[in-house]
Amino acid sequence: MPAAPANTPAPLFAAIDIGGTKIAGALVDDLGRLHHRVQLPTPAQEPAGAVFAVVHKVLDQLAGSPDWAGVTALGIGSAGPVDLVQGTVSPVNIPGWRGFPLVAESAAHPAVAARHLPVHLAGDGVAMAAAEHWRGAARGAANALCLVVSTGVGAGLVLDSSVRPGPSGNAGHLGHITVDLDGEPCPCGSRGCLEGIASGTAIARRALAEGWQPAGEDRSARAVAEAATAGDRIALASFDRAAKALAAGIAATATLVDLDRVVIGGGVATAGELLFTPLARHLDEYAALPYVRGLDVRHAELGTDAGLIGAAALCR
Repeated sequence: MPAAPANTPAPLFAAIDIGGTKIAGALVDDLGRLHHRVQLPTPAQEPAGAVFAVVHKVLDQLAGSPDWAGVTALGIGSAGPVDLVQGTVSPVNIPGWRGFPLVAESAAHPAVAARHLPVHLAGDGVAMAAAEHWRGAARGAANALCLVVSTGVGAGLVLDSSVRPGPSGNAGHLGHITVDLDGEPCPCGSRGCLEGIASGTAIARRALAEGWQPAGEDRSARAVAEAATAGDRIALASFDRAAKALAAGIAATATLVDLDRVVIGGGVATAGELLFTPLARHLDEYAALPYVRGLDVRHAELGTDAGLIGAAALCR
């Protein structure tokens, strides 16, 4: 993008990051820096209108900033699957949104419509890949897989040095490939999906089913990670199982498209070596062909801001 004239403010991009737990927003400059960050909880089990009302509130807060006048486009990264052709989203973990017209509804927000801002949509994994390739751990990689392991499991692909969302926007949707042929049914309609084993929700569910006893009321993956750090056998086994499923999915993807690098972020990845150590061990087993052995696996660098930075990257 050409530099703005000296007397013209540098462009800003409005960015929205929609997940099953939170809906975040920010204004992002052309260096990937966040301004006026806001975040609200996602009412994931509520009807469609109630969920979009939170998106509306986030846009209201961003539009109330004095910097809104410098915004040139709105980028949205959403849990998927998405449909770029129709501008709709159907997040597995937001059941009220099935074919929800997110692009049209967002474009109709008064502050967006008044400025005729273009709206760019991507799945959250694609947005994360765009962010990490632009400003994070995938910089310089020609072929990379970038994963978000959180409430769900999303991913995006960088191939030949470009983010590749595919015609529908769902290329790299790793969370819904089957890694267990006899696995549990998934809300997506398939069974044995990676997300059903490796997501934070799945890690906690598995630990509880195997008899893990949380110390308090917290039954989240974070609490399982704390128990695993303290040596709890069941908690450690739940993380190991998640890492094994991730290794199978990563190895299959690397075998298919020949990767240089794998970047892993999201809330579950904050468990650090509880996840990455068994992941490396299982990758040694599953990534067996010579051209996929020794994959360069890195921690994501942009943390919880990746979705917003990636949504802005869509606008550049």
